[in-house]
Amino acid sequence: MSTFSWQVRVYYEDTDSGGVVYYANYLRFMERARTEWMRSLGFEQDQLIREEGVLFAVRSANIEFLRPARFNDLLSVGLDIIHRGRASLTFSQSIARSEDEQLPLCSGEIKIACLDAASFRPHPIPDFILKEIPDVV
Repeated sequence: MSTFSWQVRVYYEDTDSGGVVYYANYLRFMERARTEWMRSLGFEQDQLIREEGVLFAVRSANIEFLRPARFNDLLSVGLDIIHRGRASLTFSQSIARSEDEQLPLCSGEIKIACLDAASFRPHPIPDFILKEIPDVV
């Protein structure tokens, strides 16, 4: 079971001509789950940009597509933090049908960087955010 999980329904617009989720949309689902995770910790990304001058951006993504998701599936998008750096977080993320979360459809490792919103250069993750993120064992 993941540290955080968020559900999303597959809409027709998420699929290709074969009725299967288009591969790039798995990345969108993962992005939305990370945004909802931040929100669950009390952080809104637009506020972080305005008030703190920091933003988070994907630095790298390694994705494996294992099984297809299809129109109208209810998916669970899970995440775990596997590395906490001074200016980055690395997540293990997986997507599965909600009724069978043990059988992943897609999995990946996503590294996000904390950046200065003005210069887009690396910026240490603010302490008030790190305080809310569990230590990685």
